[in-house]
Amino acid sequence: MEVLTHPKIVHKNGHEYWEGKYRICSKCIYNDKIPAITFDENGECTYCRMVEDLAEQYKTGTPEGEAEWLRIVEQIKKAGKNKKYDCVIGVSGGTDSSYMVAKAIDWGLRPLAVHYDNTWNTAIATENIRKVLQKLNVDLYTHVVNNKEADDIIRSFFKASVPDLDCATDIALAETLYRAASKYGVKYILEGHSFITEGVSPLGTLYMDGKYISSIHKKFGSMKMDSYPNMPFWTFMKWIIFKRIKKVRPLWYIDYNKEDARAWLEKEFDWQYYGGHHLENRITAVHHSFYNPVKFGVDNRNNTLSAKARAGLMTREEALEEYSTKPHMESDLIEYFKKRLELPDEEFDEILKQPLKSFRDYPTYKKRFELLRPMFYILAKAHLVPMSFYLKYCFPLGEKKTNK
Repeated sequence: MEVLTHPKIVHKNGHEYWEGKYRICSKCIYNDKIPAITFDENGECTYCRMVEDLAEQYKTGTPEGEAEWLRIVEQIKKAGKNKKYDCVIGVSGGTDSSYMVAKAIDWGLRPLAVHYDNTWNTAIATENIRKVLQKLNVDLYTHVVNNKEADDIIRSFFKASVPDLDCATDIALAETLYRAASKYGVKYILEGHSFITEGVSPLGTLYMDGKYISSIHKKFGSMKMDSYPNMPFWTFMKWIIFKRIKKVRPLWYIDYNKEDARAWLEKEFDWQYYGGHHLENRITAVHHSFYNPVKFGVDNRNNTLSAKARAGLMTREEALEEYSTKPHMESDLIEYFKKRLELPDEEFDEILKQPLKSFRDYPTYKKRFELLRPMFYILAKAHLVPMSFYLKYCFPLGEKKTNK
């Protein structure tokens, strides 16, 4: 089966469209296939405005933003005084998390690196983690899920026909980070996310929560979840309200360029690039490079390419040109996916043809998050949940979002 190809741009009524069908933002490359997207009088989309608001709020890449981050660093040091570690950082072997650990050392912090092993790691990612942590003398806390159990969860999401094939990894990593922080009395988790270089993924292209995972697995899975670290709602509340473990994103404050960071990592640690955003893990690569484009017509590269275009890291034309190519994918990756999940060719093809579904078709915490929006706004302002969680999960689709 072929990965989708991207249509040509057509100019109509002063705007740009995908072959006359889908209006495209005048600043990035998002189009109105994205649920609940709107455009202002200048043709800029909802997400460009959201990023502008975040950059203004966090003073991203400015002296004020840098100063605010260094003030938070002092808070982290104070909270971690007389403890072995003062922060935990999730590591995947990717650019952002590798850079985040190295910068934490530069800031004088004492990080504990945390890894959730979903058993689909590439050899490159595993080696990257080893090289960086060994040279920096940073300890590693790892939770390894039973590989059969991990495969059963992934197979369940594949059978559910939802675009969130790998969301179980993200929830498990979050839960593992909280568990590690709690075990060592650490009050801060540092996340290596940058809305400047990655954007904010539109709701409707990715959703995740603990109930979503358990409900899909209950319907389509075949074995009990024992080693998988899920995060039910009240466990989430325990971490953020009772334990008061904060999540902060340094890259929301400081000047950050992913290409420069990658070059620096290669020079300092003999770190190796893995071919594209999120491709350091095989199931994530299947998700982004094959499954979503083929089944849902969604190419998740538009998040990063849109972010780069709006930030001036590449021209909009360059972003569109790259978007018109097929996503990078490891050879024989789909055969590996089918063999590992024990999916014969006929069953694999039949599942791909099943009607499209989404998180709206299964039990989730989404309505609860919306009802508790005022509480989550306060928690986001206190760094107890990421602001992106509040913006993406606490509003009904189509409702105007504000982080002010």
